[in-house]
Amino acid sequence: MSQDIPLAGQSFPIGPTLRPDGVNFCLFSKNAERVDLLLFDHVDDVKPQKIISLEPGIQKTYHYWHVFIPGLKSGQLYGYRVVGPNDPANGHRFDPEKILLDPYAKAVAFPKAFDRGSFTQPGKVAGASLKSVVCDLSGYDWKGDRHPRRSFAQTVIYEMHVGGFTKNPNSGVARGLRGTYQGLKERIPYLVDLGITAVELLPVFQFDPQDCPKGLVNHWGYSPISFFAPHHGYSTSINPMVVLNEFRDMVRELHLAGLEVILDVVFNHTTEGNQSGPNYCFRGIDNSIYYTLEEDKSLYANYSGTGNTLNANNPIVRRMIIDSLHFWVKEMHVDGFRFDLASILSRDNKGRPIENPPILWDIESDPVLSGTKLIAEAWDAAGLYQVGSFVGDSWKEWNGKFRDDVRSFLRGDNDKVSNFAERTMGSPDLYGSQDREPEQSINFVTCHDGFTLNDLVSYNEKHNEGNGEENRDGSNDNFSWNGGVEGPTDDPQVESVRNRQIRNFLGITLLSVGAPMILMGDEVRRTQHGNNNAYCHDDELTWFDWSLTEKNKDIFRFVKILLHVRLQRDMGKKEYSMDLMQLLKQARVAWHGVALDKPDWSANSHSIAITIQSLSGDATMHYMINAFTEALDFEIPPLAGIGSSWKRWMDTSLPSPDDICLMADARVVNGATYKVNAHTMVVLIDQLKKD
Repeated sequence: MSQDIPLAGQSFPIGPTLRPDGVNFCLFSKNAERVDLLLFDHVDDVKPQKIISLEPGIQKTYHYWHVFIPGLKSGQLYGYRVVGPNDPANGHRFDPEKILLDPYAKAVAFPKAFDRGSFTQPGKVAGASLKSVVCDLSGYDWKGDRHPRRSFAQTVIYEMHVGGFTKNPNSGVARGLRGTYQGLKERIPYLVDLGITAVELLPVFQFDPQDCPKGLVNHWGYSPISFFAPHHGYSTSINPMVVLNEFRDMVRELHLAGLEVILDVVFNHTTEGNQSGPNYCFRGIDNSIYYTLEEDKSLYANYSGTGNTLNANNPIVRRMIIDSLHFWVKEMHVDGFRFDLASILSRDNKGRPIENPPILWDIESDPVLSGTKLIAEAWDAAGLYQVGSFVGDSWKEWNGKFRDDVRSFLRGDNDKVSNFAERTMGSPDLYGSQDREPEQSINFVTCHDGFTLNDLVSYNEKHNEGNGEENRDGSNDNFSWNGGVEGPTDDPQVESVRNRQIRNFLGITLLSVGAPMILMGDEVRRTQHGNNNAYCHDDELTWFDWSLTEKNKDIFRFVKILLHVRLQRDMGKKEYSMDLMQLLKQARVAWHGVALDKPDWSANSHSIAITIQSLSGDATMHYMINAFTEALDFEIPPLAGIGSSWKRWMDTSLPSPDDICLMADARVVNGATYKVNAHTMVVLIDQLKKD
């Protein structure tokens, strides 16, 4: 270690800045009385090899504490000790015995003795502390990498877990690569074959795997320690530069395959939890700045449902969020972000909703972020629900109403037909007055949080006993239907209904107006055995079971054809010249019931039909959806063109391969009616004539 004398340094940039002759460190703390920089030689060291006490008159500018250490290199381990009042009643929780992480560090090192519990008590940590790492971000060879920059109209999102995708031994990925960024890279051909255009990765910010019930592991990652460092657990190495480069390798290869990378980002809370939580970073650096506190400042506002709420509209926190987003776009080349519990970002420091939240407008108007996809989960855990009213011009929204209304309608609930119709047409009741593209609605029926698609049609009740909370956790409102038997069954009739319902959900999601999202494994009926809150299981319960790709290849084929038709891809045969999304968005729409031009909007109705004709008249589609328990005969509208005839493209009640085909292979349908079986979706197309 260099023994060069520390210099004053600069108050910018914030965090560690590697220079040819050393490293500049900068930390913000308004209420600190003293700040020490601690340098370590090894990750498992309990004591620092060098302590630099920063002098307020020289190494402090405004509330920024800074120092330049000559001779330091990439890979240097360090932490902070921050001295200040331990006065929870006034919002201060300084603990000079704790070694704290740098909020801006690009890597976090975990010692072998790491134990979350020891950070929850005052005083020294029983084992070694977490360490921040200086990283050299220069020199990576992107090999001409470019963002795919797909429009939302040409986007199909695949929500997935980096580790869970390849961790199963049957993934075909080498043992040392399973569950890693490298492992995901190995299975990119599968994603390309499926036909999705973007992966939405569950949190890859460095998170605390011990933030969960005892004996389990935090698998999902919604417990961030850092907003900059990629999670080291998804790397083949603990070397921080290897972690960074393997993430970048993955992004580069996904881009090369034409796939965009969207990160699920958690800026609403941290893993430090409530007043009983661990002191890793923000709490010990300046608790009252980083967190939203109750009127009793010893307590944390909990709009996230996880114990604390980040004070996102504080200027310092706003800058950190923007800097984090810049890092992931500029240095890691990601294409977009899905903001977890984004409505929290519209609250002020007292938790009150703000009409024009500064942080959301900062993100929207930022020039670096102008080309990125911005997706909001437009609600929070304290009841603020902003689906259809989220602020801004560029934000897209997870449409929770689409999920609930489609589930309810297909389950056969009463009084759901009109809501279902709105959802299929891009939810104009929510977004029609905002003069935005229909893709403002991100359409989904399943996501990481809740049942998988298989379980949605296999369980009436959640089964979360394995989570250690006596089945109290997870949502009770699932709008699910098991088809007559709870859980797995060999009953062929029940299995037939379940397969039919799965196709219905997929067909509606991928053919409705809006940008669709499907959950990892739904295309092959991945199950979590009824667990709808599997955040704490890193095992076969949550891993992708690759044997299902053969067992349920009929569902995979169904999804693959849907995606190829939706996105107008060539599958080796001459297809119809039909821009499906333009047809759905800019066409004449007529609503029917079982009788033409007589839609039944009554509470007891369980069926609907839609005729969609292009403005030019050369393309027509006719949808018939029967959520009733018995077959219904639907009248089919006559076609005006000479020689035109309806062809059946999709009938979800039929076994594969008759359930769906390429449009060029659709079979002619004769007669004035079509019998739509119970729990079935049928799509007819006209015979397009081209000169």
